[in-house]
Order: sequence, then structure tokens, then C-alpha cells
Amino acid sequence: MTTNNTPTARAGRREWTALCVLMLPLLLVSMDVSVLYFAVPAISADLEPSGTQLLWIFDIYAFVLAGLLMTMGSLGDRIGRRRLLLFGAAAFGTASLVAAYANSAETLIAARAVLGVGGATLMPSTMALTRTMFTDPGQRAKAIGIWSGVMATGIALGSVLSGLLVEYFWWGSVFLVNLPAMALLLLLGPRLLPESRNPDAGRFDLLSVPLSMAAVLPVVYGLKEIPTEGWNVRYVISLTVGLCFAALFVHRQRTTASPLIAPALFRGHGFTPALVLNLVAAFGMMGSVYFTTQYLQSVLGKSALEAALWGLLPSVLVGVAAPVTTLLVQRGVNRAYVVSAGFATAACGYALLVVAGTDSLWLVLAGAGVLAAGIVTVLSQMTDLALSAAPVERAGSASSLLETSQEFGGALGMATLGSIGTALYHHEMPASAPEPARETLGGALAVADQLPGPAAESLTAAARAAFTTGMQGAATAGAVVLLAAAVLALGALRGVRVRDREEEKSLVRTASQS
Repeated sequence: MTTNNTPTARAGRREWTALCVLMLPLLLVSMDVSVLYFAVPAISADLEPSGTQLLWIFDIYAFVLAGLLMTMGSLGDRIGRRRLLLFGAAAFGTASLVAAYANSAETLIAARAVLGVGGATLMPSTMALTRTMFTDPGQRAKAIGIWSGVMATGIALGSVLSGLLVEYFWWGSVFLVNLPAMALLLLLGPRLLPESRNPDAGRFDLLSVPLSMAAVLPVVYGLKEIPTEGWNVRYVISLTVGLCFAALFVHRQRTTASPLIAPALFRGHGFTPALVLNLVAAFGMMGSVYFTTQYLQSVLGKSALEAALWGLLPSVLVGVAAPVTTLLVQRGVNRAYVVSAGFATAACGYALLVVAGTDSLWLVLAGAGVLAAGIVTVLSQMTDLALSAAPVERAGSASSLLETSQEFGGALGMATLGSIGTALYHHEMPASAPEPARETLGGALAVADQLPGPAAESLTAAARAAFTTGMQGAATAGAVVLLAAAVLALGALRGVRVRDREEEKSLVRTASQS
């Protein structure tokens, strides 16, 4: 492995300062997932996009990011993670400037696509560089705990920042906030960040790139659309096509001389369980977000900005969970018990949602906070486990697989729990209600706006009660899944440990000599 820092030394002020610099792009990339929540009405009024164009403006970023994660992680291992990070920062900053001053829907869609490309380079690079800079297991665990907390916080902050900027400026300002951070990264990155790559990675397998995208994108698309549109045949076909390409991608990786994702990664002790449990954790997190955001706005009747501000409260527990988890593991508590407790804690968060009614603001916020704290506990530990189990020269590939599993888990959680909630909503709504009102809570509220007072109140109350019942049913299913994951974690992780510092030194020396 080629690196500029001393691999056997504990990280000092330089490395921790570099970590702070790395957190800036990570925060912004995670924020861009939700930063358009409140900007969409202003964009619609200014650019007048069609319905299809509006959907692409919103979704193209996440699709491109998910589709390119594995490619960019593997590319970083070959050309250098710092080099890829700086390239991604330049692309992200340039695309942000174009998006801010876009004068047409087509330009904004193209800029959002390039933002997705930049995000796909930044996310695995930040994680891989964290792995490279912090070779001491204890310090690495702390650094990855910070990484996980920043990632979760960014998603929550994105919608709030969007609301505030649109309220006082114009919609393009939600993109301009990216520029100072990317400029700072480009200025300080070459000075603070070590360069690292895999010198024996082999040639870059170009055929694996379209295969990976063809595997990821149709599956993510189908899973994201099912909660709102139902099990439409179009989405079932999309899932089937994606799974077929996934099989071809796996076959390619097992048979080619220089795979994009080396099968040897999965032989690392603890790597595969970490990926699976990481996916389940993302399942639980995004499945709850689907309901709690709608609950705050459509059941409690809060404005979008009010709902976003209330939604920040659960993040307080997230900021506490990761460092406490790291401290427990460092003091000798078995990782299996910590992760299992994290899943059990998240299940308790779902249990609070099960007993929530139509006027349970604090109960829902408490449930969301407890659930998020438990999930971040799991995510921080699974990230640390996966990166320590993977060879340091393949840190980029390992990081991209972790993040891809999160994308799949989040989409699967929204699809599964969203479908359960939607089915229960349909069942609970009166058969006499208008068809749009029986489809979604938003449709019911729109219909109620056209009705006279008593009829509107009756339909609104019925729809809110039906949605709450759906949320309770989905939360019950989510709690069952997370409790099963708690049991699975006990069995899968009990014999897994992170290499100690002396083993890290030995492995780094071996890699350097070879």
C-alpha cells in the first residue's frame, strides 16, 4: 500500500484535523439526499418542469449515487483515494454552481446527475481514507463513530437547511452552500490527507461497471416506487431485471482475473455478517422515516418547516449513541452484545410507534430518537468491523459495498414497511370514501379541502386514524425484524473480534513488503 503517513503510529493532531476536513464533504453529500424537500415548490414555479422532469430532479441524485458507489470505490483503490476524493470535490462543487443557476429543468437534472457522480466518489473515499489514517483499532473506532454520526445528521439537516434557505433566499441557495466546503477540501486536502492505493489491484474491469449499474439501479428504482405506487407490474419487472443483472455481475466477479469487487473480501472474518447487519439496520431506519415524516405533516398538521425542525430532536440521541458505543467496545464489552443491544434498542423505538395515536407528538419523536440511536449504534460497529476485516489496500471497495448495502436496505425498508402501512390504510378507510382518499393520506386531505365543514372533518379524521393504524402495523413488523436481527447478531458476531494494534502493524508490514 502506498501511503504518506506512518502506518504503525497512533494518529495525532494532523490526522484528527484531516478527519474534520473529511467530514465536510460527507455532511454535504448526505444532506443533498434531502435538501430539495422544501425547494421543489419554488423550482416548479421558476423552471416549470413537467411531472416527469420534477421526479427526475428529485430522484436522479440518489439513483446515480447508488449505481456508481461500487465503481468509484474500486477506482479509488486503483488510482488513489485522495486523488478520487479531490476529483469528486471539484465535480461536486462545479455541479452545485450549475444547479444553483440552472435556467431549465434539463440543466438542473443534468447538474443533479453530476452531483450524484461526485457523491459516489466522495462517500467511499472519505470512509476509506478514515481507515487509512487511523490504523490503531481504538482510534479507528472513534473516527468511524464520528463518520456514522455525521452521516445520519446530514440527512436530518438537509431538509431543515432547505426550508430555511428557501424561506429567506432563493431555491438555488440550497446548492451554493456546498461551494465553501468543497473549496476548503480542495485547499487543505492535498496538505492533510495521505494518498493511498492498492499497487497490485490489476487492470480496471470496464465490463463490470455497466453490469453493476444494471444490477443496482432497477432494484433501487423498483423498491423506491413500490411504497407509493404499489406492486405495479412495471416495478416487479424492474426488480427482476436488476436481480438478473446482479447474478451476472457476481458471476463476472468470480471469473475475471481483475474483478471490480474481489470475492476475497467476503472471506474476511466478519465482513459478510457486517454487510448483512448493515443492510438490516438501514432497513429499520428508512422504514421509520417513511412514516414519521408523514405523521408530523399530515396527521399532526404541521407545516413542512415545522415538521423538519421537530424532526431534528431525535438527532440529539444520535450524537450520544456512537461515542457511547465506541467506549463500551473499547472497555471490553463483546461487540456481539453491543450490536444486539443496538438492534433491541431500535426495536423499542418501533414499539413506541406501535402505541402512538393520532395526537402523540412526543411519543413519536421519542420513538424515532430511540430507534435512530439504536441504528447508529449498529451502523458504527458494522462499519468498523467491515473495514477492519477487509485488507487495507481494498478499503475503497469495502467502503463502497457497505454504502451500497445501506442503499439497498433503505429502499427495501421503505418498500416493505411502506407496503404494509398502505395495505392497512386501505383496509381501515371507509368503503364509501372517494377513491383518491382511499389511496393515500395526502389524497384524502386533498379531497377533504373540497368538502363542506362536517364532511371534511369526518374524512380527515378517518384518514388520519387509518394512517396511524398503518404506521402501527408497519412498526410492529419493523420491531419483529429488528428483534430477529438482534438474535442473529449474537450468533454471527460472538466469535468475531477486531484485530488488535500489533496485528495491524504486522499486516501493514506484510503488505508493504509484498
